[in-house]
Amino acid sequence: MRYNYGQYDGQEFPTPESLFAYDQIFDFILAYGDQALEAMRQLQDADAEILEKLLQDGLLEKAAGRFCLTPRALTLMQRRALMEIFAQLPRGDREGHPTVHAGAGSERLEGTRPYQFGDPVSELDLLASLRQALARQFSAGGRPGLPIHFNEGDLQLHLREGISSCALCILIDMSGSMMRYGRFLAAKKVAMGLTALVRARFPQDTVDVVGFYSTATVVPEMKLPLLTPKPVTTHEYEIQVRIPLSEAGKTHQHFTNLQLGMQMGRRILNRRGAAQKLMFIITDGQPTAHVEGETLHLLYPPRRETALATLREALQCLRAGIRVTSFALIEEYWGLEWVEFVDQLTRLCRGVAFYCTAGDLAGCIMESYLSGKKSRAYIA
Repeated sequence: MRYNYGQYDGQEFPTPESLFAYDQIFDFILAYGDQALEAMRQLQDADAEILEKLLQDGLLEKAAGRFCLTPRALTLMQRRALMEIFAQLPRGDREGHPTVHAGAGSERLEGTRPYQFGDPVSELDLLASLRQALARQFSAGGRPGLPIHFNEGDLQLHLREGISSCALCILIDMSGSMMRYGRFLAAKKVAMGLTALVRARFPQDTVDVVGFYSTATVVPEMKLPLLTPKPVTTHEYEIQVRIPLSEAGKTHQHFTNLQLGMQMGRRILNRRGAAQKLMFIITDGQPTAHVEGETLHLLYPPRRETALATLREALQCLRAGIRVTSFALIEEYWGLEWVEFVDQLTRLCRGVAFYCTAGDLAGCIMESYLSGKKSRAYIA
């Protein structure tokens, strides 16, 4: 047996109590999902006080012999994720999403604009309208006098900062590779942090979550902390499976069907009445599954036909007015084809991609095609 020695750093050695403290219980639940709640049923009597306190504080409830998270616990976990992932966000002082267009907002801007049919009369700038009417009379060779005659072209409105509503759909990768490097825990924290940010700052917006694996499913907000990746059920080097989509539950579940996830997200966003529609994708690899008609294809290593099917769906999102943002986890950077696929997806959708590792979500590389040309920046 070999021993390694190092300098003592002065910290106390961990004990079972410190490793399973009250304030760390939610980290345990986030990491292991439903399995964590099941394990809590088997705690020894010495740990019963922890469960009792969670029940008294309204963070857990027991139904049909099982422990369940309460809405209060979900809110607490979302806020903790927000503080961890988005601690460096600048603080805003207005509600709503500012736009580059003037509109009916809560803050007036400098200047005016001409009145257009349908504009609220309450926003008329009387002094500016009066000056416009007098200037028109002077330019026509007339002399100002009473009464002053106005026409529609004289009317001027105050400029206001525009406010736009937004519908957000978060796509979270549940494939088997998300088990490695703490990726799925990081992905859940990002999704929960985004949800908390929207709930706190933009309550008029909507947030939906879709999990994609060999197929895809809508994830209720209360179920998000309990999600886990699909277990890997085969380790064969080359896999080609074709099966009716209606029988997808009978085959491997750990593949990456981004096409079906984007399709489901697009249909959800099309039902939302928001002016802005955003799709936020959190994933760690190339798609390895797609659907043609009513047939599900599972292909590994990744194939060109799967990539093309996914890009065609991305084009449908673009035509539907959905802006796509990708959050790419790239610990295994040897996958240069994976990075190239994200770049193709981002360029096609004229969107934004963030490249980072699960262990350093705050520091990432951002690539954007919003202006039509590629721009790149490092965010720390």
